[in-house]
Amino acid sequence: MAFAILFVTGAGWLLADQLKEAPSGEAWQSAAAYLLMTHGGAAMVALLLLGALVPLHVRRSWLARRNRTTGAAMVTCNVVLILTAFGLYYLGSEALRPWASWLHIGVGLLLPALLVVHITLGRRSTRALEAALGRWKK
Repeated sequence: MAFAILFVTGAGWLLADQLKEAPSGEAWQSAAAYLLMTHGGAAMVALLLLGALVPLHVRRSWLARRNRTTGAAMVTCNVVLILTAFGLYYLGSEALRPWASWLHIGVGLLLPALLVVHITLGRRSTRALEAALGRWKK
């Protein structure tokens, strides 16, 4: 749920930020601020969940040599999101800010599709493994 909230608030902020120069810009400016606060809160929850995933899911699957390609892509994307979020929040460099912002937006918009691919391939490999084990037991 936290990751869905992150996606919705991030995409919503992107839209509100683009519309803040419109005639009704004051309302969009206010919406953008609330969306960004919610996005930051959801990010804190997501960090807790990612911390739990490392020992419970990532490490176990990596050692089992399962779904490594999309798993590594998921870890990489989340690391990029964490680092760019840190940079956007704490670093004041006007030279790096636009670059970090667009990288954060691009990876954030890509992540849900990658998550669907990761889950689909993981389930497919689990079914194939179960079928192979079932044939082996017979």
